[in-house]
Amino acid sequence: RTVKATSGRQIFQPLHTLRNAEKELLPGYHQFEWQPALKNVSSSWDVGIIDGLSGWTSSVDDVPADTIARRFRYDVALVSALKDLEEDIMEGLRERGMDDSTCTSGFTVVVKESCDGMGDVSEKHGSGPAVPEKAVRFSFTIMSISIRADGEEDAVTIFQEQKPNSELSCRPLCLMFVDESDHETLTAILGPVVAERKAMLESRLILSVGGLLRSFRFFFRGTGYDEKMVREMEGLEASGSTYVCTLCDSTRAEASHNMVLHSITRSHGENLERYEIWRTNPFSESADELRDRVKGVSAKPFMETQPTLDALHCDIGNATEFYKIFQDEIGEVFLQSNPSREERRRWRSALDKQLRKKLKLKPVMRMNGNFARRLMTREAAEAVCELIPSEERREALLKLMDLYLQMKPVWRSTYPARDCPDQLCRYSYNSQQFADLLSTTFKYRYDGKITNYLHKTLAHVPEIIERDGSIGAWASEGNESGNKLFRRFRKMNARQSKTFELEDVLKHHWLYTS
Repeated sequence: RTVKATSGRQIFQPLHTLRNAEKELLPGYHQFEWQPALKNVSSSWDVGIIDGLSGWTSSVDDVPADTIARRFRYDVALVSALKDLEEDIMEGLRERGMDDSTCTSGFTVVVKESCDGMGDVSEKHGSGPAVPEKAVRFSFTIMSISIRADGEEDAVTIFQEQKPNSELSCRPLCLMFVDESDHETLTAILGPVVAERKAMLESRLILSVGGLLRSFRFFFRGTGYDEKMVREMEGLEASGSTYVCTLCDSTRAEASHNMVLHSITRSHGENLERYEIWRTNPFSESADELRDRVKGVSAKPFMETQPTLDALHCDIGNATEFYKIFQDEIGEVFLQSNPSREERRRWRSALDKQLRKKLKLKPVMRMNGNFARRLMTREAAEAVCELIPSEERREALLKLMDLYLQMKPVWRSTYPARDCPDQLCRYSYNSQQFADLLSTTFKYRYDGKITNYLHKTLAHVPEIIERDGSIGAWASEGNESGNKLFRRFRKMNARQSKTFELEDVLKHHWLYTS
């Protein structure tokens, strides 16, 4: 409603003329306090949209600095999101048969954080120099609220987000026009966000919910990052590194020989320790020895992320890999060693032609989620098999695809134990079979190399699910869908002036999620 009137006209109001209903939904409306007060964060609660570069203005060049970022203060935004869920919280307490007057403390809120860069958000018209405009969006989703009643051992969940990947539950916290590879500017803007988040971990929020003051504590899980962003935040080398994984210390060669047996070893704390070793080189080692000791941690970890697997990009990464296998199988690469580029191009166009004919799949420049989903189906594999001369290669390829389709629901579904228990049980077995196939029949592709996401898919899924109960629910999809909204709001609902543009988009986006 807020975004589009029932009449179909866009209603667009600047912040100061919003109706009361909308002001109530935006952060900065509800009173709250922290006990103890947050370190280095002002105690005022009526703070709306603030400049994302608060205080850094002088040091960031090239852009008039007050226009490149807008954000809410983290705690104020969380309060607003909780007040939005007020009815759900009260409903949850009633359903669990809890007396609402005794439940005033012991609430725990689990928050999923996502951050993603978007390429190419430039305005398509207007004059002036062509700037490569990129944006980064940081957002959070309240995943669950639970309460531990006095004297009880177990916490009772009173609210669980049913659609954790919908853009409706994914609330924008900070929007900035920055290239996600520009580490300096990115960290300058997210620095205060990280500081606020850290302060909130050591304090309790006192907020009136359902007419009584209640106390909440927060847990933050940064899982909505793609691999590029995780590596940047955690100080690891870029994704082409020999250290193939953001969860374990394996090198690419090890990962391609032992595909399945790895366990999660990396953590934010350990990355910080390793960075210190990298910085000080206490054993006076050579660069190579040192790098091996710190396993590719060569920058200071900036923000804690939860070591997990990003389901959406996992889908895309693996589909890209299968696309290449399809090409190689059409050209029977297993027989010969190094085909020329012309030959490769021929196989590729044959593959594209076949996919277009049988599945109506247009070739794409960069693999996207939808293409990946259509490509990873039994039909697609069968269509490709029509181009493969040898019977046994066809069988192998179909078996590979079948195993993959058995594995996929486990890291895609929101609650695998509920949605696909059988596949969950068989996952380790299936991934072992899959790895065996790759290392025998498809050895030509996996001798000493393996892609990052394929390694994670084979080696780490069961362990993450055992720890978190789900991979799909913690993925970055909600934030990715939000990117679409960002583009739309920027086009339709924002004033053209650079100073107000982000403010308007942020406000609209927040109202959209309320």
